[in-house]
Amino acid sequence: MKVCIVAEGCYPYVVGGVSGWINSMISTFYDIDFVVLAIISNRSQSGKFKYELPENVETVYEAYLEDYSWEDRKNRKIKLNRQQYLSMRSMILGEKIEWEVLFELFINKRFSVDDLLMGEDFLRIVEEVYDRRYSQIPFSDFLWTMRSIYLPLFLMMKTDLPKADVYHCVATGYAGVLGSMAKYKYGSKLIISEHGIYTREREEEILKATWVSGVYKNIWIEQFRKMSKVAYDNADKVTALYGHARDLQIELGCSALKTNITPNGIDVDSFIGIPGKKPEDEEYINVGAVLRVTPIKDVKTMIRAFAFAKEKVPALKLWIMGPLDEDEEYANECVLLTQMLGLKDVEFTGRINVKEYLGRMDFTLLTSISEGQPLSILESYAAHKPVIATDVGNCRELIFGEEGDNLGESGILTHIMNVEELSSAIVTLGENEELRRSMGETGFNRVNSYYRLDQMREKYRVLYDTVMWDE
Repeated sequence: MKVCIVAEGCYPYVVGGVSGWINSMISTFYDIDFVVLAIISNRSQSGKFKYELPENVETVYEAYLEDYSWEDRKNRKIKLNRQQYLSMRSMILGEKIEWEVLFELFINKRFSVDDLLMGEDFLRIVEEVYDRRYSQIPFSDFLWTMRSIYLPLFLMMKTDLPKADVYHCVATGYAGVLGSMAKYKYGSKLIISEHGIYTREREEEILKATWVSGVYKNIWIEQFRKMSKVAYDNADKVTALYGHARDLQIELGCSALKTNITPNGIDVDSFIGIPGKKPEDEEYINVGAVLRVTPIKDVKTMIRAFAFAKEKVPALKLWIMGPLDEDEEYANECVLLTQMLGLKDVEFTGRINVKEYLGRMDFTLLTSISEGQPLSILESYAAHKPVIATDVGNCRELIFGEEGDNLGESGILTHIMNVEELSSAIVTLGENEELRRSMGETGFNRVNSYYRLDQMREKYRVLYDTVMWDE
């Protein structure tokens, strides 16, 4: 069996989160041959891997969201036949889309994406859409918005697709479109695994964005909905990490019969015997945050809350553990914030081996404004450490337990971007060693009972076998 992992903006170029999950999945299925189809921004990222690839990865193929379309680029006109024209118009209108017609066009017809977007047919389609729905806004702005929306999608659809038995997309979006197209081209099977609900995450980003406004926000959001829908429609199986995420998939148009709940899993046993506190740690209550220093992790709220908590519990020390190079401007702002607040006991470690540090912590923090089912929480539990986390993704269930889990509380839940709540929670755990110990043991019992790597591996083994042999 050969499996193609289709990933957008993560593995093997980014450390942690979904990337760590992919690396773990590939490594644990050592008897399966994998290829990776990685969607990245542009060629400047090419080959800049942050992971040493497991031996069962044959190769990494790259697809670029920003690129020149060099193939047959001779400024030749491209003419769509009537079926192709109507299918493309339906796609832009968001009506019933004949994706197979479009897949066939991009697989078999040699043309430049630039020539298609600048061509007469695309212009006529945009004019029709404009006249029917958007005539109240300037046409030139609308035309260039349509070109900017469809450039990355069409570049994806011109990608040379590696052949595999199963395409396993770790999101919908552009990855889901490529997986759907590969299934059409090769007659293979398609699995979609969502760690966060791609469409909802893009909606949140667009609603907050300053680079797009007014009706254009709705147009972009609708575009991501279209791409997720084609992935759900073509998938043989769709997995979610927890029940509410599955409900969202169904709400967005996925058939309930395709869906499965498949939680994350970690190698709990590998945390046995990790190093504990060092002599220099004994005077501190160490608070750890394993994360990428990026805005979505809301590190600034963490720092501000820690500053207030430290006034009440002077022994607190904050360890911000993770890469600083994914958003260097934001990371620098976080460092500057600690200096402006006069905080001395804050360590930015950069990228780490988490097992070398977690044993030194007394508890951990997660202040994200968006998450799926965070591996950092599971790792904290494996190290017998309780967690303070924001109420996003599956964090509530990880702290209080899913239905039928009566183990108790393994941390404290707070609202996003709430400095006062977070500070109070840090003080509560900082002042109560017995509470930290009991919650840490509850967390360990939870991860050991429900979130082990071997449990996840068995569920995906069954999933792979099921789609391979299910006719």
